[in-house]
Amino acid sequence: MRKRRNEAPPLSPLTWNPQVVPTSRVRRAILRDGSRPNEEREAAFRRIILSIPPGKVSTYGKVAAAAGYPLYHRAVARLLRMDPADSLPWHRVLGAGGVIKLRNDAAIEQRRRLRMEGVKFLGQRVDMERCEHALRSWEAL
Repeated sequence: MRKRRNEAPPLSPLTWNPQVVPTSRVRRAILRDGSRPNEEREAAFRRIILSIPPGKVSTYGKVAAAAGYPLYHRAVARLLRMDPADSLPWHRVLGAGGVIKLRNDAAIEQRRRLRMEGVKFLGQRVDMERCEHALRSWEAL
């Protein structure tokens, strides 16, 4: 059997493929699982969040993916919400596109902390081209 030009190799069932959209049943199962405490998953999230240096930011989704849990962005948000204040650099984790997802005083505090670290903003969003930290999945190991 000849391989056609520009044909992608077949993926194993365990390979993450961002082009495949999970069904609503799968998304609901992930949401349920992400809402439950899981020490191993939370430890991986903590290691990734702690690897983000001052003056750099990342998103909930990229933290989750780097930790090995690509669809668990809400579990990252839950961890940051439930952990004791200032045990993690929570202000360095944003919504997709550099959006501050917190509300009211918490959003003001996050913006203030990021500005103190030298993070640049474009209007209401963080300048992700300048300030996004390139996460590496092996940091979770």
